[in-house]
Amino acid sequence: MKNDQENEEFVIGRHPVVAALKSNNPVNKLFIQTGIKDDDNIVSEILKLAHKKRLVISKVPKQKLDKLSDNQNHQGVVLSIAAFRYASIDELFENAKKVGTAPFFVILDNIEDPHNLGSIIRTADAAGVTGVIIPKHRAVGLTATVAKTSAGAIERVPVARVTNLSATVKELKDRGMWIFGTDIAGTDYRKWDASGSVAVIIGNEGKGISPLLKKQVDEMLTIPMIGDIQSLNASVAASVLIYQGFNSRHPLGK
Repeated sequence: MKNDQENEEFVIGRHPVVAALKSNNPVNKLFIQTGIKDDDNIVSEILKLAHKKRLVISKVPKQKLDKLSDNQNHQGVVLSIAAFRYASIDELFENAKKVGTAPFFVILDNIEDPHNLGSIIRTADAAGVTGVIIPKHRAVGLTATVAKTSAGAIERVPVARVTNLSATVKELKDRGMWIFGTDIAGTDYRKWDASGSVAVIIGNEGKGISPLLKKQVDEMLTIPMIGDIQSLNASVAASVLIYQGFNSRHPLGK
């Protein structure tokens, strides 16, 4: 969430604040609720990290934190940071090299709900995805809500924000990546072999993948459904596919 200054964001909630303080990203000021309880000792850890970074620590009433967090569940802690930094496509490839694996990217085609984006980034972190790509226009970016929903994963999974998804997909293919999409009709996702250099596109919550991107996909994947519901929430569909990617890249017994 941005405040009046365009170059500042707020991270809300205890675990996201810990993750932000442990990262190398610039942080500005810590707001702590007066009289806050510390039953889980996380507030003590936050204060220790804040002192280590020599941050200004301001004890304020709950009403102040409610305002800063736009009435979200801040758990008595709000951290003012520099605006979230986006990675470049090159940095996504470098991240894969750093962790010693073939690139595994998730491309999000106009995801609009910040909770969906945060959940996808959290799953991506858990399953070893080496980068997430989002479009600059008509889609949610990295916000305080995304950061909180990601439970701190936003600090560990590089996110690239690009002007043109179609041009980016072409670049990825030129760099040797196989591109997979999601659709009602396609190959059963359980047959997907995501070993090697791959990217999977998750479509918009209502419209799915745009027609132009569909034409660029090497193979479409589908998630079979036998109930009355014929579509899944975007973050749920992404989680299913990401973990199939994990399963094929990390088979049992190897």
